[in-house]
Amino acid sequence: MSDHGTAPRWAQLRRAGRTALIPYLTAGYPTPAASLAALRMVAEAGADLIELGVPFSDPVADGPVIQRASEAALRDGMTVGGALELVRQAALDVPVVLFGYLNPLLAYGVPRFLDDATAAGVAGVLLTDLPAGEDPELERLVGASGLDLIPLVALTTTEERARRVLRRATGFVYVVARLGVTGSITTLSTALDAAVRRFRRATELPLAIGFGIASGPQAAAAAALGDGIVVGSALVERLGQGLEPARDLMLELRAALDARPAGAQGAA
Repeated sequence: MSDHGTAPRWAQLRRAGRTALIPYLTAGYPTPAASLAALRMVAEAGADLIELGVPFSDPVADGPVIQRASEAALRDGMTVGGALELVRQAALDVPVVLFGYLNPLLAYGVPRFLDDATAAGVAGVLLTDLPAGEDPELERLVGASGLDLIPLVALTTTEERARRVLRRATGFVYVVARLGVTGSITTLSTALDAAVRRFRRATELPLAIGFGIASGPQAAAAAALGDGIVVGSALVERLGQGLEPARDLMLELRAALDARPAGAQGAA
């Protein structure tokens, strides 16, 4: 959509009092053509931002649903370049953040990746295995490109560490609402409320809550704390059944978020 990161979209959402719905899709799953259709579908069904996962052979942060999706996409030949081409072809009026791991990006070449991602219309990058502050040069390059480098924070992250790791963050913060890997859960952690309060004191960036949200009631509960919710495994699992089941989940989530009282979303 833009080479200016996700901040303009978050500003729009704040003015509208709207909670961000952020679906996660695996690039190339269930097929490259279906993946392109899914990107367009989630945008039409109410996505405010989109996370597009770049398949990787060792996805240590992902649960079984996304692992299987990544394996299928890799078998079909999906690559970093292929993921960028999906974003370019989709040409969405919704910011797209590439979600993945450091090794594929390094193999592609960081400067080349940043140039190609910007040209494709990518708004940001989230690398699950790159702790904030561990690679200052990469952070500098991403910052200079205009893309956001989205940080992940866990329930166990202290306020002191959050202040350190979020000091140079841009775009938004991905709050991991559970311990362990991605996948659906039945209830949100009781520790989430306290963690969100810590992170609010550490940054003014919007907080998006993910890892485990699978239904409208869970989305509404998470939205009471955060500025946005991320749904991944549940959506990828539905997409494996077809585009319409995935659309149904998107519409359920959008309706649950929109049914909340105006101004009830977490304050950035």
